[in-house]
Amino acid sequence: MSASPTGSAFADEIAEAVSALNGARTAWRQRQSGLHGVSRFPAPAELARVVEHLSAALFPVRLGGFRGGAAREDDFVAAEIGAALAILREQVASELDYWQAESRQAFDPDQADTIVRHFAAALAEVRTLVDSDVEAAFIGDPAARSVDEILISYPGALAVLHHRLAHPLHALGAVIVARVISELANARTGIDIHPGATIGPSFFIDHGTGVVIGETAIIGRNVRLYQHVTLGARSPLGLSTLTPRERFARHPVVEDDVVVYAGATILGRVRIGRGATIGGNVWLLEDVPAGTVVVQPGAIRLQEDVAEGLTRQLAGQTT
Repeated sequence: MSASPTGSAFADEIAEAVSALNGARTAWRQRQSGLHGVSRFPAPAELARVVEHLSAALFPVRLGGFRGGAAREDDFVAAEIGAALAILREQVASELDYWQAESRQAFDPDQADTIVRHFAAALAEVRTLVDSDVEAAFIGDPAARSVDEILISYPGALAVLHHRLAHPLHALGAVIVARVISELANARTGIDIHPGATIGPSFFIDHGTGVVIGETAIIGRNVRLYQHVTLGARSPLGLSTLTPRERFARHPVVEDDVVVYAGATILGRVRIGRGATIGGNVWLLEDVPAGTVVVQPGAIRLQEDVAEGLTRQLAGQTT
C-alpha cells in the first residue's frame, strides 16, 4: 500500500510548502498593512445556494422542480425564500464585518437584517423583469420553441436572472455579495455583467459568450446584444486629469430599442440613441444619434460593390 500524501513520505515537502506559504502570507500582509484584514468574508459556494433557492422561489415549477399543485405552491415558495434569506443574511453580515474596519462609525446591529428585508421586498419586481427578458428572447430568437426553453437553457437568460438578483443587493450596499453572484453567472456563461449596471426590462442577450457590461452602463427597454459585445470604459490612464463625470460615469448609455451585433465594442460615456443599430465588430467612442445604423467602412464598400455588380449584371441582361 502506498503512503498517504499527508504521511511521512511527503513530510519534508509539506514542511517546505508550509514555510514558503507562511512567507508569502507575511509579505502580502506587510504590503497591505494600511488595509483591513479578513475575519469573515462572503463565500461563493453559499451564495450559489442562495441563487438556487431564489430561482426556485421565483419559478417554482420550471427552476424549482415543484410538482405539488397550486394549493401548495405558496408554501413551497415560502420555504425556498426562507432558506435563501437565512443564508443571505449571514453572507451580508460577513461582508459588513469586512467593511467595518474601514468605517469610522459602527454599522447598526441590524444592518444585515435591514438589507435582506429590503431585498426580499424586491423579489416580485425581479420576477416581473425576468419574465419580460424571457418574452423578449422568445420574440427575438426564431430558434426558440417556447419561453420555458429560454428560461431553463439559454445562457443569456441565466446571466440576466443573476443580474436581476445581484443589482438590488448592490444598490443596498452589499457590493461584494452582489459581485460574487454576478461572477457565478460569468463562470457558467462567459457573460460578465457588473451588478451596478442599470438594465431596463425586455433585455435579451443572444448567444452571449464574451459579453461585458460595465458598472455604470445604463441600458434602456427592449435592447438586444449579441455575443462578444463590450459596453466598457476607456483606459484608466491619466485619471487625475478626468472630470468627475468621466471618472464615475465611465460606461455607455444605450437607449430603448437598440440592437448591438456581435463583436461590437462601445467605450466611455457615449450615448447610443433610441432605435440605433450597431453592426458587428464596430469600435465606437462617440455618440450615435437615434435611428442610426453604424457599420464598418469596409462593410459599406462591400455593399456598394455588390450593388454595383448587380446593377451591371442586370444592365447586361437587358441589352
